Amino acid sequence: MADGQHDPFSHDGSTEVGVLVCHGFTGSPRSMRPWAQHLVEQGWTVRLPLLPGHGTTWQEANTTTWQDWYGCVDAAFGELRERCDQVFVVGLSMGGALTLRLAELHGPDVAGIVLVNPIVAMLQPQTRLLPVLSRMVASMPAIGNDIAMPGVQEGAYERTPLRAAASLRSFLRLVRADLPKVDQPMRLFHSAQDHVVEPENSAIVLREVNSTDVAEIVLADSYHVATLDYDAETIFTGSVDFIRGLSEQADNA
Repeated sequence: MADGQHDPFSHDGSTEVGVLVCHGFTGSPRSMRPWAQHLVEQGWTVRLPLLPGHGTTWQEANTTTWQDWYGCVDAAFGELRERCDQVFVVGLSMGGALTLRLAELHGPDVAGIVLVNPIVAMLQPQTRLLPVLSRMVASMPAIGNDIAMPGVQEGAYERTPLRAAASLRSFLRLVRADLPKVDQPMRLFHSAQDHVVEPENSAIVLREVNSTDVAEIVLADSYHVATLDYDAETIFTGSVDFIRGLSEQADNA
């Protein structure tokens, strides 16, 4: 999986607006690169890091934990915060959970968040077995490339690394417990059909955060990796309008 499509992406634009882009579990920047490029075209500073254990092999992912993944996006956020007046965070799937954690811990330093099919809870009963199962079995077949558009490849791992998944489960419990701390402006895009993350996750987020500037946008024609699917343009333009609106409010304040 060592090709340039999975590399981290960085662009230095204006110092007014910075955007941190977070990819999902077992994925890579490839799933978010078109979105990041769209943000760059607005003249903004953009960071799209490659999470530790991703973009290589599932075996390597099993040597990493949620602390590694969160530490990576937290460092990128800190760099953007030093450079830019306002920093926004956007994320897909587990990237949405990382986005929410940044919002929970950094408060008003996060100017706004955009979530796409976020995961905050593993709702299948069998996932309770992950802490034990992951000590006996290294991996299981994955549900990857959940994209309605034919011929589009996400490039995620073909197997789910179970030790990493057990760590993700622990992380999601922390994220969900602190959802009431999230009060930043938020846009939440979720697919009507998602074969990876149950739609109930989006309902949990909308119900448990304390944000007042919130909008839910249902994506009728895309599956889980909506950033590469039929509704990608809806996500891209919607996020730009959202960020630009908040940036202009700050300028006029």
